Amino acid sequence: MKDINKEQALELLINGNKRFESGKSQYPNQDAKRRLEGLNGQHPFAVVIGCSDSRIPPEILFDQGIGDLFVIRVAGNIIDDAVIGSVEYAVKQLETSLVMVLGHNLCGAVQTAISGVEESKYIEVIAEKIQPAIDAVSVDETDYLDKVIRKNVELMVDKLTTSSQILNNSLKSGEIAFIGGYYDIATGKFEIL
Repeated sequence: MKDINKEQALELLINGNKRFESGKSQYPNQDAKRRLEGLNGQHPFAVVIGCSDSRIPPEILFDQGIGDLFVIRVAGNIIDDAVIGSVEYAVKQLETSLVMVLGHNLCGAVQTAISGVEESKYIEVIAEKIQPAIDAVSVDETDYLDKVIRKNVELMVDKLTTSSQILNNSLKSGEIAFIGGYYDIATGKFEIL
């Protein structure tokens, strides 16, 4: 959707999630016509960096269709160079105006990072990216896991804006907005952090 500003993009996500949460999804832009429109390029209105968890597909939980969202999924919704490059591409080449890092309750990647399970060097890379969130939350706090998940989202949003001059400049100029989000698997509800 071309020419959608960041406020309109957020409204589309919020309204789509309300439809999904209430069981009234409309499944927009999921037909052959929309698929064929994609032959002329893509114009997603938002970037969603979400966890790879199979229970949180952004297009479904925000009730969006083909070409609406530029979705980047990686365990623990971590930010690395490839993710930053993908976001830069979406912002500069596709003119996407809203970037969201989306965490969720019961995140297995965060649970694994907390437990310190060293199953492989590749899983350890993910755990290392989550470690600053673990370090920022007192283990004695109630809802420890949930607080680490939320802190991880916050730190990943910060990483996007501080690691990339392109993204930082786009933010300062008002071209784009960055937000953190949190999704509850049980309720289907999304909230802005």
